[in-house]
Amino acid sequence: MNEGYEEVLRSIASSDPTPGGGSVAALSLAHAQSLTIMVARLTEGKEKWADGHELAEAIISKWDPKMEVAIGLAEKDAHAFDQVMGAYRLPKSDEKEKEFRNSSIREATIGAAEAPLETATEALDLLSDIESFSHSCNSNALTDLASAAELSSSAVKIASMNVRINLDFIEGEDVDELSTRLDAVVGQSSSSLVRIRTKVSERLGWK
Repeated sequence: MNEGYEEVLRSIASSDPTPGGGSVAALSLAHAQSLTIMVARLTEGKEKWADGHELAEAIISKWDPKMEVAIGLAEKDAHAFDQVMGAYRLPKSDEKEKEFRNSSIREATIGAAEAPLETATEALDLLSDIESFSHSCNSNALTDLASAAELSSSAVKIASMNVRINLDFIEGEDVDELSTRLDAVVGQSSSSLVRIRTKVSERLGWK
């Protein structure tokens, strides 16, 4: 741990609304990615876990670059919220200004919903890979992989709340489409987590 890490935590703990829950969801995803990669590196090249070598290498290749993407999603979420706040501060002294302000608020709110939905979608993708890897990874690091799954699931849940709170204030076909996508991601992630928990318990002999 270093001062940079502590600085991020203190930034979250400040009275500033950003970074907030959506950014924390993305950071949870980044932690889940890191743990998954660690387990992959503890699996690859070890003869005992030969069945997991190919998937371990694929996970490292796919997710190592995506840690920067997750951090970018945390920043994107904070920026999207700031855009909403900026739209609400627009003048509304006449009808033209009111129309522009309302349009800006709606556009910014859609953006504030899309950012955490992207995080949730990435977290679901990671859960899918974790589920596959849970069958063949180094069993000595299986609880670390399980921890990555729990973090990924948390990222989905936290992000989903941030999507919904934004969609609650607007209507339209685009809103319905985002809601449908979100429901699918949340449902799939919940099912995947149950299967991962079952496989981990099975491999570790837990009841």
